[in-house]
Amino acid sequence: MPKISDARKAERREQILAGAARCFAEHGYEGATVAKLEREIGLSRGAIFNYFASKEDLFLELAARDTKRVSEVFLDRGLEGVLHEILEFDPSWLSVYLELVRRARTDPAFRTRLESRETEFVLANRARVEEAQRAGEIRDDLDPKSLGIFVNLVLHGLMVQRATGEDPPPVGLVLGLLEDAIGGARRRTPSRTPA
Repeated sequence: MPKISDARKAERREQILAGAARCFAEHGYEGATVAKLEREIGLSRGAIFNYFASKEDLFLELAARDTKRVSEVFLDRGLEGVLHEILEFDPSWLSVYLELVRRARTDPAFRTRLESRETEFVLANRARVEEAQRAGEIRDDLDPKSLGIFVNLVLHGLMVQRATGEDPPPVGLVLGLLEDAIGGARRRTPSRTPA
């Protein structure tokens, strides 16, 4: 049997991921059966699972790619870039994340696998926030984790709004409110009162 080149393997892997993303977006995670994945991808289950050990692994790879993409946008273009990026996501694909959240809440093993895939991005984003705090771009009276929780709350709300088909608010409005909440102009270094 002829050996498959690395380039062909990478191409096949991308074919699998693209088809799986379409299938998950159309049917949801639970509804994307192996038979539906085979039809959408155009490969047999043997070919698909030669590259990914399970449907869960396939889904986690797609989720990790999205996390990486959004993290890179944040590092390169800041919050405004992230807001635009979220608005570019397919609402059908975003709705699959609602299943992901439920599964992470109810399945500790799945949550651990998901979190382990995101660790490097969390650390890179935290370092960027710390750098922005030192530069006075972001308020410094809260730790980076607390700021991240707040920003994620807003971003996740925007994703849910998109996933449910609602029209998103203008990026400028959301960005302005975020900047008002966390921006350096509202820097809060505790003042010292005379003794």
